[in-house]
Amino acid sequence: MPGAELLDPDPAPTADAPQPAPALTSALEGYLAHLAVERGLAPHTLAAYRRDLTRYLHHLAATGRTDPADVLERDVEDYVLAVRTGGDGRATLSAASAARSVVAVRGWHRFLVSEGVADHDPAARVRPPALPKRLPKAISVDDVARLIDAAGLGDGPVPLRDRALLELVYSTGARISEAVGLDVDDLDLTPGRGAVRLLGKGGKERVVPVGTFAVEAVEAYLVRARPELASHGRGTPAVFCNTRGARLSRQSAWGVLRTAAERAGLPGAEHVSPHTLRHSFATHLLAGGADVRVVQELLGHASVTTTQIYTMVTPDTLREVYAAAHPRAR
Repeated sequence: MPGAELLDPDPAPTADAPQPAPALTSALEGYLAHLAVERGLAPHTLAAYRRDLTRYLHHLAATGRTDPADVLERDVEDYVLAVRTGGDGRATLSAASAARSVVAVRGWHRFLVSEGVADHDPAARVRPPALPKRLPKAISVDDVARLIDAAGLGDGPVPLRDRALLELVYSTGARISEAVGLDVDDLDLTPGRGAVRLLGKGGKERVVPVGTFAVEAVEAYLVRARPELASHGRGTPAVFCNTRGARLSRQSAWGVLRTAAERAGLPGAEHVSPHTLRHSFATHLLAGGADVRVVQELLGHASVTTTQIYTMVTPDTLREVYAAAHPRAR
């Protein structure tokens, strides 16, 4: 479940649409409580689960299902078709969003079987829509430098903060939520062996090296800017503070990146996202000869399969290698 993505625009069911029965809503609340307490999912991830499963419950209500134990495989299949075509009168979902929704439905039904609420899993054989394999968007090393330089333009504490934030994200491959979630105690800025402790998905911690450029930028921010920003608040352990002295939000960090991209004049600046530097981090490491399993550990991916998408070769790279290596290419 991608926790950081924006919610899909999705009109609510009409007032006269059948409402989910109490047995369905109770089963949903039990599952969400399980995700929050037992699996420790973040609030925005829980909100995505709630949104997807609420739509599913309305679909079940429209088909006359009132008990989760009565749901059939064809009900789940019809739901997949509905979210892909808008057949339930609500927003048509992309393949990626539909796949996310199906994952939520499958997880819910597995949970109901494990809790004894249902004796069969109608979603077990229903597969999410196939996703096209796409290369993550990355920018060049030169564009990264331009982006970071642009973030640091200007006077006062904010440019120092913004430069430190982007330097650290690119140096460590951190998710933007991991970066803004950092506390001062998570940093080790010892010259030559700087490191940062990141709290990733599912509450998993990892320690990632920090490069010299990022160490210098973060030190400059901590000494010359953070005390002024933090003085406007009530005291926070956060590394990155906003102008009110509180922890910088993910949305504000997105704004920092977008503004820097526009200021730097990067091609496609409007498409630069918080994941751009993370993708660039991985792509540049692999291009420099790093082992994919090392990159997996640095990114905090649970499976190396997720990391391997960065090893996909672009058509331009294929042409360059072919031209350089084939004896009769020129």
